[in-house]
Amino acid sequence: MSDAQSYLRVTSADYSRWCGAMEVHRRLLDLNPEYAENRALIENTAFTYEQLERVTGRQSLVDIPVVLHVVHSTPEQNVSDAQIQSQIEVLNQDFRAGNPDVNKVPAAWQDLVADVRLQFHLARTDPLGRPTSGITRTQSSTPDWGTDDLVKFSLSGGRDAWPADIYLNVWVCRLRRGLLGYAQFPGGAASTDGVVVTDTAVGTTGTAKAPFDGGRTAVHEIGHWLNLRHIWGDDDEGCSGSDFVSDTPNQAGPNLGSPDFPQVTCGNGPNGDMFMNYMDYTDDAAMFMFTKGQAARMDATLDQARQTLTRQAVAV
Repeated sequence: MSDAQSYLRVTSADYSRWCGAMEVHRRLLDLNPEYAENRALIENTAFTYEQLERVTGRQSLVDIPVVLHVVHSTPEQNVSDAQIQSQIEVLNQDFRAGNPDVNKVPAAWQDLVADVRLQFHLARTDPLGRPTSGITRTQSSTPDWGTDDLVKFSLSGGRDAWPADIYLNVWVCRLRRGLLGYAQFPGGAASTDGVVVTDTAVGTTGTAKAPFDGGRTAVHEIGHWLNLRHIWGDDDEGCSGSDFVSDTPNQAGPNLGSPDFPQVTCGNGPNGDMFMNYMDYTDDAAMFMFTKGQAARMDATLDQARQTLTRQAVAV
């Protein structure tokens, strides 16, 4: 069983969040020395930004063009334009701290809530400069997909990425083994760069199924795409790991479902785990904040590893 699977076993009786980003990360570290080198440089930049930017933060608004690649084998998996638009709306609320449920953040952490000053729009032009809806649709004979990135290539029945230096690629498909989504951290190959979300966890309408019908799976995965780790540090549920963000409390492992405040682990009382953070594993209705430290890590990515994408945003 993989590390990611060891965290959670998803059954019909226990429908819990499972993200495959770290499974992909470890595979790339093992197979690609250039990825490991890139990751070291990106982390050095991120540490510097957290120290310098947590006081003021970035003031400008970054607008990211998104292309949604819907890869489907059944009519149900071919999610509607309306469902996709509902996902974009959630992204634009959550990354601006404009989500209606942000007022549920406990008083102890309200001053840590970050407006990441990041917004998203469906791409208006394709790689050849032609008008586009920002949505591609591909019918495939493959019924479901894993974390091996095959959904990202036409030759394997998926859909090729649009240029990753211009667009945020999001693949929507049916993922297997209860997987909700996965992302590639910055520093990897352009051909596989982006986010994958299962069709039943996209947006707030259509095929989106409770408890993951609030659009937060894409928020979580885009957090990874912008270099955020899981909040507990991905250390096999111990207290020695770190998400490399100083304003998120240390915690033992992922929180599931909709916990009651506080949940104390690793001696982090009285407030305990920040389980309402988008980078935990709680249900969509139970997560509703990024911190200023997390925003600084995302700023570092936008200013360095993903700077070409922010420059192109106005044009596409």
